[in-house]
Amino acid sequence: MSKEEHQTEIMGAFLPWNTFAAVILLVIHGGLCADIIGGSEVVPHSRPFMAQIKGPRGDIICGGALIKENWVLTAAHCNVEKSKVILGAHSLKKREKEQQTFQIAKYFRYQCYDPTTKENDIMLLQLRGRAKLNKAVKLIPLPTSDDDPKPGTICTVAGWGTTTNSPHKLPTALMEVNITVISRQICNDKNHYNGKPVITENMICAGAKNGKKDSCNGDSGGPLRCNNVMRGITSFGKLKKCGKPDGPGVYTRLTKRYLEWIRKTIGGA
Repeated sequence: MSKEEHQTEIMGAFLPWNTFAAVILLVIHGGLCADIIGGSEVVPHSRPFMAQIKGPRGDIICGGALIKENWVLTAAHCNVEKSKVILGAHSLKKREKEQQTFQIAKYFRYQCYDPTTKENDIMLLQLRGRAKLNKAVKLIPLPTSDDDPKPGTICTVAGWGTTTNSPHKLPTALMEVNITVISRQICNDKNHYNGKPVITENMICAGAKNGKKDSCNGDSGGPLRCNNVMRGITSFGKLKKCGKPDGPGVYTRLTKRYLEWIRKTIGGA
């Protein structure tokens, strides 16, 4: 996603700002970047919980995580109108025998999602049908606690987003990179986000000291895993600054409030 297009850098979908003010481009680097910078291709189908969200023209909109056979967790800024969800994918372009494709029956954005502050960037997709679980398609468990990863914690993010800022270059398959949690105090200072937007307790800031490792356009909605536990959702970054030291990726943290909302929404649907 291009930060220019929604001016707020959300990783995932490229939309004109006036098309959907409430949807922010999928950006692990805030609405701008949603692809993996400085990472490497994973072993095929070794991340069986990953979901591709593709638009009507087959373009990658966002990523997501399969949390139940018919539910995918992603970012609220992703534009999922007329989109489809593909499970069991490794390749971005090729049709694979492991893939299962679903239409979206309903989607549920968190009711207090704010595209300006980037708060509450979380959404649930209810699939039309249920996934058949196997080696290539598995659930990612929700965390049993809402632990806040400490600065210095090594986390992992994966996606099919762009691998360069300009020109945008898409990978051929699922990419992954290790990033390090950065304190909110540092992430909010004048050398980073400078309060635009404010990185809150509902967010996790993560990257690399010298940049070069990050999520980017198209990675939005994918899971952030710390110590093999899902702790966040790729949310946003700085426009055209994927992998830059002053614009580390920001992720929605799976707080107790969000975890309760997920369970309540799924249970009531």
